[in-house]
Amino acid sequence: MSKESSKSRMSKARKAGVSRRSLLKASAAGAAAAATFAAPHIRNAEAATINIRMLIWQDYNIADTVNEFEAKYDARISPAFFDGNSEAFNKMKAGGTADFDLVMADGFWPRLYYRDGLIQPMNEELLPNLANLFPDFAPPAYNLLHDKPGGVRIGANNCWGSYGITMNLDHIEPADRDSLNIMFDEKYGGHLATGARFEENIAMAGILAATQLGTVDGPRPDGDESFNPYHLTDEELERAKELLIKQKGLLVTRYQDYDSLQKLMRPGLVWASPEFSEIYRRLTRAYEAGEIDFQVAHMLQPKEGGLGWIDSWQLSSGTTDSEAIELCHAWVNHYISNESMTRVAQIGVAPCYDVREFLPPEEVSLLMMDRTVELRGLHMFDQPSSPEKWERVWSEVEAA
Repeated sequence: MSKESSKSRMSKARKAGVSRRSLLKASAAGAAAAATFAAPHIRNAEAATINIRMLIWQDYNIADTVNEFEAKYDARISPAFFDGNSEAFNKMKAGGTADFDLVMADGFWPRLYYRDGLIQPMNEELLPNLANLFPDFAPPAYNLLHDKPGGVRIGANNCWGSYGITMNLDHIEPADRDSLNIMFDEKYGGHLATGARFEENIAMAGILAATQLGTVDGPRPDGDESFNPYHLTDEELERAKELLIKQKGLLVTRYQDYDSLQKLMRPGLVWASPEFSEIYRRLTRAYEAGEIDFQVAHMLQPKEGGLGWIDSWQLSSGTTDSEAIELCHAWVNHYISNESMTRVAQIGVAPCYDVREFLPPEEVSLLMMDRTVELRGLHMFDQPSSPEKWERVWSEVEAA
């Protein structure tokens, strides 16, 4: 994401512990900064090992990064995994603040966690590697990791991406390659797929619905300042339902994982599908290797608007021991270092940090690290304003 994806969230191929290229050494400046901020964390060798409990997406459980940290800080990392933001949020609300020290989230979700008292502010002074952020992911361009613009920091950026549309350029006409209409166009019927998660399906249809209705710039429900496809008016939600019912007859499937989608796109059975760019990367590599004879493109931001995510680290409100809090910050700072973020890029997820100098140009392009400015126009993942309405709409789509 998601994520989920994300980042990708659904990829079964990327497992922690798989072989990776050796990493470049940190710069002298990076090493100096790490030394400066490591000093407060030196602990008595006889002290009990602190266990940092984390609720994270499984893709980010990278063995090399974990082993380095545990050896350096005499700590233990204990991860638990989730598939979607709602699942993690519900776990934290059901007592997870006592079970986890750190939790990951996307888009608007950190503000929901903070609003409900599930996380606490983070100390930027203990996160010097935030200085390596792409400007497009830092305030004022991106404010969702503060409780409000100019407010307290409630999370630390990790990775980013979009729920864009990957398309077969042999079959999708040039005039259609910048629009969400691809996914609802009858001329592509029988050659389309979407993911199985209803939230993103409704949100994407909601963007197109609001565009068709001309309500994108109109008054928003609940006093929202700007259009949010997760906060649709009843009229927009009804139009989104109509679009999704129409789309249902055009789909080959709603895929559950990326391997399933790849099996449909690689032989040319599916021509276009929203995804987190994992299949775009796989098929691009396949084309370059001569394994397939068609090229693909990834529509990061459709002209009507698209969905995107920045995932992040949050500190649980249930973690109150000062040494544990300090160690949690040390973990996050370690994870967002150049070395660690390069590892993350090598498993196929785009970091929020500029590690382009450590990657081959073709990998920079595949991870769209030269397109970060496009994130500014994407609608970030959020919780539906009325989960009950959305679930009812999805039930009606499924029953149609």
